[in-house]
Amino acid sequence: MSDPALDPRESRRRACLEAMGIPCYLLRSPRQQLPSPSVTSQETPVSAPQTQPKPKEPSVAEMDWDQLEAAVRGCRGCDLHVSRKQAVLGVGKRDAELMIVGEAPGAEEDRLGEPFVGRAGKLLDNMLAAIGLHRGEVYIANILKCRPPGNRNPSVEEAAACAPYLQRQLALVAPRVILALGGVAAHNLLATEESVGRLRGRLHPLPGGEGEVLVTYHPAYLLRRPEEKAKAWADLQQLWRLLHE
Repeated sequence: MSDPALDPRESRRRACLEAMGIPCYLLRSPRQQLPSPSVTSQETPVSAPQTQPKPKEPSVAEMDWDQLEAAVRGCRGCDLHVSRKQAVLGVGKRDAELMIVGEAPGAEEDRLGEPFVGRAGKLLDNMLAAIGLHRGEVYIANILKCRPPGNRNPSVEEAAACAPYLQRQLALVAPRVILALGGVAAHNLLATEESVGRLRGRLHPLPGGEGEVLVTYHPAYLLRRPEEKAKAWADLQQLWRLLHE
């Protein structure tokens, strides 16, 4: 069969060959060679997604107030977290000249999450009012942040577990004067075993920190021994003079 795309002479030649029974083959142009894939080609490696390093948790000595509160709420440093209702950090003015340190939360403090809100707390409010202060003008904390069962005295291990929190509170508040209420507070702040009766009436430097410590009786003790209130009043007068120097 002739190809209209050929010139007339070629068409006639092919027609003759076909009539003679001789097949005709068309010479096709060679196909365009595609580039063969390189044997040594390498896929671009896909790097694994980079995991951002977890931010380092600050030490207690580096914490701000929010971090400190969160750390105390979640503390599992001793067994007291099992029986507590809530941990009690502290309350009051965070740059106060006077910081008051007691022993540990009681039943009401454990329930409400604030130090000195029971009967001893009401007496403390009255003691402060006697020298012209309100609890909102001072900062109040305890040696322990959790209530010991039965309001027993803190163990050495419990006090040690809470010590970094109190030290950070002291550093953040930076008070001029620290009023230690009772033997537990005095012994832990001053690293001494002397009785309150021997420690009261004079100022003590705070070991390893700034500020001075004045020791007096704990309000709970004064409720049991009201005859000692006269001595506590003398301590409060000394405190007033220190704050007004």
